[in-house]
Amino acid sequence: MARSAPAHGGHAVRRVAAAWAALLVLCSGPVVLAQASGQGGGNAVEETEEGIPVTDPLTIEKCGGCHARDAKGNLSRISWSRTTPEGWSQAIKRMVRLNGMQLSGEDARLIVKYLGTRHGLAPEEAKPVMYIVEKRIVDEAIPNDNVRQACAACHGFGQPLSWRRSKAEWQHLQNLHVAMFSQADAQFRRPIDPPPGSTPPPAGDPPAPKVTSGQVAIEYLTKAAPLHTAEWSTWQSRIRDPRISGEWLVSATMLGKGKYVGAMVISPGKAKDEFTTTVTLTSLRDGTTLTRSGSGLVYAGYSWRGRSSGAGAKAQAPDDPRGEAREALWIAPGQQTAEGRWFWGEYQEFGFDVKLTRATPAPALIAVAPHALKAGAKDARITLYGGNLPAQLAPGDLSLGAGVTLKRIVSHTADQILVEADVAPDAAVGARDVQVAGAILENAFPVFQKLDYLKVTPETALSRLGGIKFAKGYQQFEAIGFTNGRDGKPNTADDIRIGPADVTWNIEEFASVTYDDDKKFIGALSPTALFTPAVEGPNPARKFSRNNYGEVWVEATAKTDKDKFGKLLTGRSYLVVTVPLYQRWDQPEVTQ
Repeated sequence: MARSAPAHGGHAVRRVAAAWAALLVLCSGPVVLAQASGQGGGNAVEETEEGIPVTDPLTIEKCGGCHARDAKGNLSRISWSRTTPEGWSQAIKRMVRLNGMQLSGEDARLIVKYLGTRHGLAPEEAKPVMYIVEKRIVDEAIPNDNVRQACAACHGFGQPLSWRRSKAEWQHLQNLHVAMFSQADAQFRRPIDPPPGSTPPPAGDPPAPKVTSGQVAIEYLTKAAPLHTAEWSTWQSRIRDPRISGEWLVSATMLGKGKYVGAMVISPGKAKDEFTTTVTLTSLRDGTTLTRSGSGLVYAGYSWRGRSSGAGAKAQAPDDPRGEAREALWIAPGQQTAEGRWFWGEYQEFGFDVKLTRATPAPALIAVAPHALKAGAKDARITLYGGNLPAQLAPGDLSLGAGVTLKRIVSHTADQILVEADVAPDAAVGARDVQVAGAILENAFPVFQKLDYLKVTPETALSRLGGIKFAKGYQQFEAIGFTNGRDGKPNTADDIRIGPADVTWNIEEFASVTYDDDKKFIGALSPTALFTPAVEGPNPARKFSRNNYGEVWVEATAKTDKDKFGKLLTGRSYLVVTVPLYQRWDQPEVTQ
């Protein structure tokens, strides 16, 4: 999930309209349409670029009935597009819905496997848009308002950037939008705004040809996401079977629950790109342990999609990490590290941010607790987590960074070292690297003098009403402490993130509609900052029997940390509580 900008303010009508607009899905289509009116005339778009031949017999058999095959083995449309497994799944679903394609679930999975690998993205192309498949809500960087108008008024900008197409295919995509979505033509036809400071043409001059948002978007995407790239050219020859079986060290963080460490054992599955998994995680906050098992497959040699669930008792709460989760991981080309998200919830609002490191005979470090040390601390206990740590360990084998003096090693095992250390009162503020023997964990923890301000994350948030006919969409918040960097100013690039702060929580009204009293109706915030929305549907207790939607501030107040005026630090997040998402798409072909 993505958003093109934080939406501060606005009425319920706009929020409902935006929710409906977000249902539109951007994907390619098999039908060659005439060019959109106003986008360059009515001539058919001709393909001039070299295609990528389709070699899979099943794909040729199932898709070749509509997509003509040329002498070079290219299938029309398909050979001039590349995308993620999710993108190909979307395209196949639309072929079934709109064109009557007959396809079994197993055949669909095999075709997505092939296209997601041989007509997919290179690792360097996929990484910037992983937030789409990881179901993260982010504020996207969009080059200009004209591209925003054409591409991000209805869906995240990561949708088109998850594709690589020839110039003709980008035009076909725009034509498809005009054919399928009535509002698309108006968006594409909209003339671009004149550059700031530009002067009008002299009187009597003929009007200049109008440049539209659609034309600007085509020009941008043709350059930013072309079919043929150096990254893809290089990766085609490097694609290999994923050899990822074995043990991996896991560092995972869950919003509101803190950091976990553990190990994942990956075992071979039924096919060379399929695997089964067992994961054991331990919470660094309370020491609880959970075990998960699942399966997954790897596209293009690096792109993991899987499912897993916890062992033992069923999940008891929406944010219980023992429930069934989907997994999306980006495996580094060297197949020694991976990162991504394991997520669950009706709106994928819960999840672990995960980092994996392949376990080898060499020592490795993956985490440190506590998350930060204050300058001047005495006898601070620090635990280092990793794998294959030395059996014999002397103080000289361990470094905690400048200004942090190791006093003694309390205990150590192959995966955990507990030490005591002092922090100098004048220790430089900033992150420290930790080293044990040959293992180094960069930016392992920061040293700080004091907290200068709080940020509530996410800074802008969305929750959805539910509980009667539709599922609730929850939102977890967390307060993060920061200290100013060298410039002494808050919210600048050199600020140092300290970590979760000890705070109290409350909800305050966001003044967008007079006397609407949203905070009384939208839902409740727990002491641990989990927001649970109210039920959907008209509420007779509200003026005009409105739904329980609304806008509020979620505020955190530090329990002890104060600003320079002696007031407790505060931070806040803007929360929109809106209606359920009435229609959604899933991608069952992508995962097992």
